[in-house]
Amino acid sequence: MKDFFLEIFTWWRGNTWGTRLWVALHGIYVGSDEAGNRYYRSKKPQGPNGRERRMIIFAGPAEATAIPPGWHGWMHYRDDVPPSEASYTPRAWEKPHQPNLSGTALAYRPDGSLLAKGERPRVSADYDAWSPE
Repeated sequence: MKDFFLEIFTWWRGNTWGTRLWVALHGIYVGSDEAGNRYYRSKKPQGPNGRERRMIIFAGPAEATAIPPGWHGWMHYRDDVPPSEASYTPRAWEKPHQPNLSGTALAYRPDGSLLAKGERPRVSADYDAWSPE
């Protein structure tokens, strides 16, 4: 029940009711990925931009970086066939998804960052302030 009210009143956290309604009325289920995200295409072959609409219902918070590479290509019209209908195999250099941690306590903070502990190590090309002599 809590998730139901959160979805209604905190639209910035994930999928909106408008998206769910549009998918229910005009969408065709295409497949899902290993994270539980569900993918849909429009029933009409052409949308406002001349191509079919493609939508995603996220399993958790709406985060664009949570789309795997195969589905990303389909969502951005690079592939006409979704990975559920084709035998998609990730390339050797593709790494598994890691969530975007920006803005959290686990975000990457290099040496010298205002939020990092310690001081930035000095390098030979550092700026030295001009002083009149």
